[in-house]
Amino acid sequence: MSLARVSSLLLALVAAGSASAQSVSNVSFVNGLTLAGSLTDLSGGSAFDSRVGYFSDIYYDAGRKEWWALSDRGPGGGTLPYDTRVQRFTLDVDAHGRISNFQIAQTLKFTRNGAAMTGMAPNPKSTLGNSLDPEGFVINPKNGHFLVSDEYGPSLYEFDRDGRFVREFKTPANLVPRSAGGTPNYADDSGNTLGKRSNRGFEGLAVSPDGKYAYAMLQSAMLDEGGGNGVYNRIVKFDIATGQPVAQFAYKMDTASQGRGISSLVALGNDKFLVLERNNRGIGVGATLDTADKAVYRIDLAGATDVSGLTLGATTLPAGVVAVSKGAKVIDLDADTLAALGGKSPEKWEGLAIGPTLANGKTLILAGTDNDYSVTQNADGTQFDVYFDFTLADPYAQSIQCPIGQTLGCVFTTGGAAAALNEHYALLPGVLHAYLADVDGYVTPVPEPERYALLLAGLGVVAFVAKRRRA
Repeated sequence: MSLARVSSLLLALVAAGSASAQSVSNVSFVNGLTLAGSLTDLSGGSAFDSRVGYFSDIYYDAGRKEWWALSDRGPGGGTLPYDTRVQRFTLDVDAHGRISNFQIAQTLKFTRNGAAMTGMAPNPKSTLGNSLDPEGFVINPKNGHFLVSDEYGPSLYEFDRDGRFVREFKTPANLVPRSAGGTPNYADDSGNTLGKRSNRGFEGLAVSPDGKYAYAMLQSAMLDEGGGNGVYNRIVKFDIATGQPVAQFAYKMDTASQGRGISSLVALGNDKFLVLERNNRGIGVGATLDTADKAVYRIDLAGATDVSGLTLGATTLPAGVVAVSKGAKVIDLDADTLAALGGKSPEKWEGLAIGPTLANGKTLILAGTDNDYSVTQNADGTQFDVYFDFTLADPYAQSIQCPIGQTLGCVFTTGGAAAALNEHYALLPGVLHAYLADVDGYVTPVPEPERYALLLAGLGVVAFVAKRRRA
């Protein structure tokens, strides 16, 4: 077969995969891991500074067969210096999709002009500076660079493979958190009446398989579109080549109650995605336990109206506007719980990724939690480790807070001195669930151009050798 014929077949296969419909069905829970809240990464910092914050997002790089886990802005909720980072991890997956042996393989910190991108809230509040609250992570298949979405801006950044800042994408003006007079406040909501809400920025991030577009999704409704009572989020489509936003789409959540929001966005191919939507109930630092509700939906942007120049109502859309199509629930994250957590659902399911397809034809899907480093702070900003006993009816209500790194001088969360910690108490773990599913028509991000060139060059050598043999 000629090289030209092989090349055309390769391109045809890619095109065929891109053109087919994407669906996720027959999802089954395989197993889950609870990962120690005290686990440290490879940064070499103090035990507190290097504590793994686990899964604000998860990404599987199919080309390199690598798993990545994004930590958020660090312990302290933006009040403490913390070098933001991403972890590459390894995981054993058996023939049945069962996961085990989670290990941190690499820790990469994000920098800009040699300085750390820090989790500290912007100061002054009107300037982002090097502040970064990373929540979404993907890899650009065209050049292998990291794309990271941020809650402060909300912003979208590109970093190279060493974590060095490359560029910032253009945030749509209507999303910037600002006062009626146009003065931005990126640190909190004081004075703001327009744009995204504090700590509700670009929570989800996806990349198109061809590397042409990035999709960043707000966690919930903007201040001028219902705020805490709004049910419509915005998905912003960015042209990766230019860094410019090219469209916005409205996504309707199930409800606006109980701190509802989206936590992850995963591309299936073309205009179809998976969305992780959740409330703020379950086991977590400061969370109410009852009525946990976490789910994954399949959505379709095809046919949705570009709402870039429109203001959305809290519960209604302008006449003629079509929202993103939202299908039935694909995964119920509360349906399967772990004995190590006393059979209770974690609060912060935030990471979601489509992994490899196994020999049995099933595709692995991972979901993970953000454990907030198992840290809380008082009104003065003093930090405390939070220890849980998961055998209790309400582990957080009966949790114990200790000075950072100590197990003496502790108090119950509800007040009053606590005795030294016993063997039942532990820091809040990170949780990782494995699911198997039929994922039809899924389009993995295409290889980088250089890898195509190497592939075609290799085929050229084969064709040349075959021709010489015939001669």
